[in-house]
Amino acid sequence: MDRTPHLLVVDDDRDIRTLTAQFLTRHGYRVTAVRDGAEMLKTLETARIDLIVLDLMLPGEDGLSLCRRLRATSAIPIVMLTAMGEETDRIVGLEMGADDYLAKPFSPRELLARIKAVLRRVNAPPGTADGAPAAVLRFEGWSLDLTRRELHSPDGVLVQLSAGEYDLLVAFAEHPQRVLTRDQLLDLARGRAAVPFDRSVDVQVSRLRRKIEPDPAEPTLIKTVRGGGYIFTPAVTAGTAR
Repeated sequence: MDRTPHLLVVDDDRDIRTLTAQFLTRHGYRVTAVRDGAEMLKTLETARIDLIVLDLMLPGEDGLSLCRRLRATSAIPIVMLTAMGEETDRIVGLEMGADDYLAKPFSPRELLARIKAVLRRVNAPPGTADGAPAAVLRFEGWSLDLTRRELHSPDGVLVQLSAGEYDLLVAFAEHPQRVLTRDQLLDLARGRAAVPFDRSVDVQVSRLRRKIEPDPAEPTLIKTVRGGGYIFTPAVTAGTAR
């Protein structure tokens, strides 16, 4: 219950890697620091990692490619570091499945705050909008297990979701058939630690559509409301796991 979170820092800059690891260790985390994707993948084979701080610019396989590869098999939270602060780079990182991003040079305290916020979201106790606990939310044959943080398709297949995608889907499923603005979705899915970056919601919605819509190009479950935001159209029932 009180297991210390284990963070994996992946950065080819030795000074940044060392200083970041030391700072996070002082604030109560277990930290493993590696210099590239090969070392990252080797570490993941032998250690239980709770969150990855992943640099975008790495020798060999870059951070975006590694993020995409991780998301194919894992829901480990990822905070992306990038030397480029352009919106395009942030969008691409989120598209690949990163849960948050931070542009270099960054404040170690801001990185710490982002890590805490992501881990809080991942470890938040399940609940419904009225405060009553619900183990599973069901819609259109889909099952969203709030205890295990798992999504199962109508065919029973486990669908991998990043922490950000999961949080957004929970926000939709707990507020079905209501128009939610981007700001409301940011608050519901990410809390007050969210960065005021509306496009992040659009990116996560796009990723969710590709995973749950019969035709992502013509969405029927998550519809866009022009000038308003989004609406989750299915009826949702709350129950317990079978």
